[in-house]
Amino acid sequence: MKEFELKYGCNPNQKPAKIFMEDGSDLPIEIMNGRPGYINFLDAFNSWQLVSELSKALGMPAATSFKHVSPTSAAVAVPMSNDLKKACFVDDIEGLDDSPIATAYARARGTDRMSSFGDWIAMSEPCDKTAAMLIKREVSDGIIAPGYTNEALEILKTKKKGGYNIVRIDPSYVPDPVEKKQVFGITFQQGRNDYTVDRDSFTNIVTENKDLTEDAKRDLIIALITLKYTQSNSVAYAAGGQAIGVGAGQQSRIHCTRLAGNKADFWHLRQSEKVLSLPFREEIPRAVRDNTIDVYLGDEFEDVLKDGVWQTLFTEQPEPFTAEEKRAYLDTISGVALGSDAFFPFGDNIERARKSGVTYIAEPGGSVRDQDVIDTCNKYNMLMAFTGMRLFHH
Repeated sequence: MKEFELKYGCNPNQKPAKIFMEDGSDLPIEIMNGRPGYINFLDAFNSWQLVSELSKALGMPAATSFKHVSPTSAAVAVPMSNDLKKACFVDDIEGLDDSPIATAYARARGTDRMSSFGDWIAMSEPCDKTAAMLIKREVSDGIIAPGYTNEALEILKTKKKGGYNIVRIDPSYVPDPVEKKQVFGITFQQGRNDYTVDRDSFTNIVTENKDLTEDAKRDLIIALITLKYTQSNSVAYAAGGQAIGVGAGQQSRIHCTRLAGNKADFWHLRQSEKVLSLPFREEIPRAVRDNTIDVYLGDEFEDVLKDGVWQTLFTEQPEPFTAEEKRAYLDTISGVALGSDAFFPFGDNIERARKSGVTYIAEPGGSVRDQDVIDTCNKYNMLMAFTGMRLFHH
């Protein structure tokens, strides 16, 4: 297939639209089901690069959940605790522990379930039956992977009344080292961002604390590769083998840090007993549970606990999760990794990161205020490495 005609571009009025190889060669994909659109393919090709690089960097199966050309999360196949499975709504998936690629996606999808509603999925390994069963019950637009088992393919083809988008990519495909795009009829050209993030990216540790564990290196790699395919400005928090909070496309870096930090906090709080034991009515759909938990953990918690509302969601009225209780819970968290796609200009980013349990940080460095940022890290015995490499993505 040398080209594929799309229904329209980013919006229905943007016609004609298609994807094709400029040199006339075949596309490195096979559309196995459905009819992916313009934004679907933007998500597909960016998300595939992310999981492919992540898997190569760590030697583990990787998966990501993408929305509007940025990842909501990315993860590798670290085994899940029972509480984490419950928090991610996958504790009833049979065979999850025996499927690394399903485990990776369960983590990625479970991180920020509200943002992942209607996601595009990428997997570094062939999609198996367990992963397909997990995907089947979620609202999702499509998937890209290097292959599918016959059972997985049949399960996925039942989604969206048979119209679910399933794309197979040739894992051996290597793009041209020079890439182009047009804006306002003007062609832009640049070399592809072929910077490789690996365990050697963190040798320049600039803080007094230099105790960088292997798990911390893994999580910093996940954070930085996630950022490499996140719309800038961006920061990412990571823990336990997955990105737990991504702040994308903000004009101010502190706003990135706050946004991603709030998501990371919610991810931790969702694993608290107070949230895990919420007495939902059995008939409440998964998406409604996601929305309800988000409101319950936020400042407008009374919206789901007031009379006339809680009865529609719960079998009994839950107690509020007070700000003091949430702060006390979050104060027990440590060992979180934080990556930034460009330097932190002020120590306020570090102050905010500390509130979300951050211990390890990787950023390019190069600010005139680097020393202020280093001093703030030292104040809290945090470790920071300068990578020397910016990761803007637009």
